[in-house]
Amino acid sequence: MTRPPLEIADLIRTAGAAFVERNRQWIRWQHVKVLRAIARCRTAALGGHLDECVGCGHRAPISYNSCRDRHCPKCQTAARERWIAARRRELLPTRYLHVVFTLPHRLVPLVLQNKKVLYDLLFRTSAETLLEVARNPRRLGAEIGFFSVLHTWSQKLSAHPHVHCVVPAGGLSLDHTRWVRSPDNYFLPKEVLREVFRGKFVDALKQAFQKGELPFPENLKLLSQPKIFAAWLRPLYRQDWVVYLKPPFGGPQYVLHYALSNAASPGPVEQPNPRKSIASTRNPSDARAPA
Repeated sequence: MTRPPLEIADLIRTAGAAFVERNRQWIRWQHVKVLRAIARCRTAALGGHLDECVGCGHRAPISYNSCRDRHCPKCQTAARERWIAARRRELLPTRYLHVVFTLPHRLVPLVLQNKKVLYDLLFRTSAETLLEVARNPRRLGAEIGFFSVLHTWSQKLSAHPHVHCVVPAGGLSLDHTRWVRSPDNYFLPKEVLREVFRGKFVDALKQAFQKGELPFPENLKLLSQPKIFAAWLRPLYRQDWVVYLKPPFGGPQYVLHYALSNAASPGPVEQPNPRKSIASTRNPSDARAPA
């Protein structure tokens, strides 16, 4: 694979230290460890190895070792392609839908401080929403299957937690004896999905708070008080949550690649500079797919 002129690693090496210093209030050692791994990946810092043909004795130039960090965009390319190939083999010969569940921007500060808990809630409540609404005899009356992929950033590289779901437009009848196919112009009502998802997520968030599963750093300390936390949650009930539901343009195979390839690739950086680093992004409002 041809190496792009500039990579995410170049940006981290140029501006990573300044970024960490500016964001000490939320940066943890795990983040620093990932940044360090990406910056050192396939450089002399990690050592290298020589490849030699046992037949002719030809020796290739030295290859620097990989960091193998699961967050590294270079190291995970092969794993991503294997995952996509495995999911492609699971696709059914039927129509598919692309469904996206997005958390409101109001929740972003809390998400950034409680990623494990809130990303788990996002996966669980979005899945429960699809399964519950699809099982309703007034809707589809079927048990559906799907897979979900978490995205935590928008195409403009701002915090934007959401889950992409690739869903066949049908499912097994509740007695598991036949395939229930949804009409071509209808699958599940977006309005119902929004309300159910909102209710499930906010209720799950309340339970997490009551169980003491949500640590609050200094900038969110007031939310640790039950009355203030309850008041902070109230506007979420009045807000229309975003659920995107459309047939996948380009077919389900496209969504497979979109869901995993829409994150920053190894080389979107255009101009690394200690004062101003430019990365190529895409405005979701200009695209046919959601961010």
